[in-house]
Amino acid sequence: MRADLHVHSNYSNDGKPSPQEIVDRAVELGLGCVAITDHNSFEAYFDVKDNGRVIIVPAEEVSSAEGHILAYGIDREIPRGLSIEDTIAAIREAGGYAFAAHPYRWWSGLGEKNTVEHDFDGIEARNARSVPAANRRSERLAARIGKPISAGSDAHSLARIGTGYVEFPDGLETWQEVVRHLMEGDVRVGSKSRTRVTTLKYGTNSIIRWMLRGFKRM
Repeated sequence: MRADLHVHSNYSNDGKPSPQEIVDRAVELGLGCVAITDHNSFEAYFDVKDNGRVIIVPAEEVSSAEGHILAYGIDREIPRGLSIEDTIAAIREAGGYAFAAHPYRWWSGLGEKNTVEHDFDGIEARNARSVPAANRRSERLAARIGKPISAGSDAHSLARIGTGYVEFPDGLETWQEVVRHLMEGDVRVGSKSRTRVTTLKYGTNSIIRWMLRGFKRM
């Protein structure tokens, strides 16, 4: 079973598809599971958690004070702007697991030092919106420090869903089973990577959005 564990809906300020459109697209692609990891929002989960077609992992991409952190298996929204340590603690208090999102991304990643020095539950090893070198480094870092790995498309549009994925054993029926296998490392990951052209576009758009936000992190 393939799962895309990093997708954004229109509950993210830069996401386009609705949660229902994400479910429909996942079915078209043959995905068995999706984590809608909106920026600092947990609302999408309640829209589609009982859709009956695709497993939905309750999740969020949290903007900590130092960079983005993926929260899997949570039961409430995690506030933005906390320190890394406090964000991890808040995720665990909500019953979830904290994964360092795309740690080598210059704009919103935590960086290697922060990822190593804090007690993360896992690392996002593959992200389809990261450059190839960053994905390779993320995979090597996870292996070196012995952390579970996740992967996803980081899609903000329907066309990108499924371009990053985690492969789980077939037969899983609940998000709890998905998260358990993720934490046990019983997975394989894969993804496309960002090209030089899309990297240039991404950097330009990120700077513009950063300025429009008043020079604040997303």
